[in-house]
Amino acid sequence: MKILITDTGSGFGHALAMEFLENGASVYGISRRSNSYLKKYKHYHHLTHDLINHQELNVQLKNFLARVKTLDLVILNAGILFGINDIRKTSIEDIVTVMNVNLLANKVIIDTLLETVSHVYQIVAISSGSAIKGSRGWNAFALSKAALNTLIKLYAREIPETHFSALEPGIVDTDLHETTRRLTEEDIYPVARELKRNGMNSNGNLSDQNYAANYLVEAMGIILQEESGTYRDVRDILLTPELVS
Repeated sequence: MKILITDTGSGFGHALAMEFLENGASVYGISRRSNSYLKKYKHYHHLTHDLINHQELNVQLKNFLARVKTLDLVILNAGILFGINDIRKTSIEDIVTVMNVNLLANKVIIDTLLETVSHVYQIVAISSGSAIKGSRGWNAFALSKAALNTLIKLYAREIPETHFSALEPGIVDTDLHETTRRLTEEDIYPVARELKRNGMNSNGNLSDQNYAANYLVEAMGIILQEESGTYRDVRDILLTPELVS
């Protein structure tokens, strides 16, 4: 298998890359910083690029994948939160920054792949429950993920030979959720209270990244049986109470 994953520099992207590398796949990773641990694997290939820079992304990605004829799976994992605040206090500049990474960089990547690679079998965008719930405080992030869900649906209508989906991975122990959990204004931002009180698995911790990556990979196989363009929560697909909401 040949798999492209964005934001493999650390965190959840690293865990996803490891999941596939350990099972013999060739992984093409993109992130703004390299990952020395993943580079130990001979089937890992890395492109160092900050996804906020769209101007050079098309050219660099084409060069990076010049010898790749097909991709079995693309995981659009990269995303930024850029602070917790009310939408009325969030500047247009901050919203544009988040949209550039969480939405528009993914469009550049998909368009480039369609130009460069003969066939892409499956594209999965990592979404968020905030896109559906509109959780207070997640402002630009929620907007970007809602738009990402729609972007995936639009591509699904245009490119029937590729299966598109948006997957919510559940509450994973990432820097994004750690930022939210540190908030003291629980009365203002209920999502912080939810993460502190309910965002725990049976071991008393947020879902481990490696654990969540394993379940996400399983869900990616199952969602292929559903209509292209679908948004789903991994917890609903696999009925896994451990990945609590």
